[in-house]
Amino acid sequence: MTNQHNHLVIMAGGVGSRFWPMSSEARPKQFLDILGCGRTLLQLTFDRFAPLVPKENVWVVTGEQYADLTREQLPDVPAANILCEPARRNTAPCICYASWKIKKRDPRANMVVTPADHFVADIEGFRQAIAEALEFTSETDAIVTLGIRPTRPETGYGYIKADLAYSTPRKKNIYRVDGFKEKPDLDTAKEYLSQPGYLWNAGIFVWSVSTIVNAFRVYCPETNRGFEGLLATLDTPQETAAIAELYDQCESISVDYAIMEKAEEVFVRPADVGWSDLGTWGSLLAQTQRDEHGNALIGKDIAVFDTNNCIVHTTDCRRVVVQGLDGYIVAEKDGVLMICKLSEEQRIRLFH
Repeated sequence: MTNQHNHLVIMAGGVGSRFWPMSSEARPKQFLDILGCGRTLLQLTFDRFAPLVPKENVWVVTGEQYADLTREQLPDVPAANILCEPARRNTAPCICYASWKIKKRDPRANMVVTPADHFVADIEGFRQAIAEALEFTSETDAIVTLGIRPTRPETGYGYIKADLAYSTPRKKNIYRVDGFKEKPDLDTAKEYLSQPGYLWNAGIFVWSVSTIVNAFRVYCPETNRGFEGLLATLDTPQETAAIAELYDQCESISVDYAIMEKAEEVFVRPADVGWSDLGTWGSLLAQTQRDEHGNALIGKDIAVFDTNNCIVHTTDCRRVVVQGLDGYIVAEKDGVLMICKLSEEQRIRLFH
């Protein structure tokens, strides 16, 4: 399945504390073993694509402050493939930077771009979907995004509207995109769920490097002009300083606004692979194996009694006993213990 022209770009620059007290600005969730499986979310993302992309073609775009963490967690990724952003400018500059780096090395490259911090339950199904998308983009000038079949009226995700009645002639599982929808309110999300053409937008993209740089030239010319203008400087000792100066001038814009909502040849590969962006403790509970009482227990020695629908994440503790809770988060890290209702997670995040 591996093709020498397949490249993977992992976007790992996010800063935040959605999984406080585990995560922090010093160590965001992509660098944590959230699932308690011995691998961080960044490492699991790398593993997910291993049969599809040669390790020397894996690229990670991250903040300067996370370069050492990235090298430590992904020792198989060449150091030259870890691209450090001097400032956060959303996903369009990040992708444009990586695309020109890859194009300089491999003009025939076919790319996947993915966030570093997502969860996928059905790994083989996911790989099959990505392999089909890569094959499609290697033969066409198309942009393909992964669309997740919704399982609930979710207000926290953007949606893709697609015509699922007719697939493309080249690939039976790939369909034309009719439009992208912002995160909806609950009533709108329920309406989307009742219609077959709406999919969750996973923020995972597949395209050839020539397709995406041409799209930047047409739809996001100012951002592209800066990076294309540095082509001769890339892979030289002057690159770091030049990128720092360019990022000071870059517009902060997502690739969705910059490219996806404007481009014409955009397609979607629907997938039902147990995907989540793991944005909350509640989403982690939904994706983790639970006992007969709905509890997810992530830690070495946890006992629960008269407890239901809770997530207990205490990987640093020797012994944890929980009694009498329903619908709670119990999380401990570095001497900080949080106990709060799942329904109040947002308030706790704002408080700390």
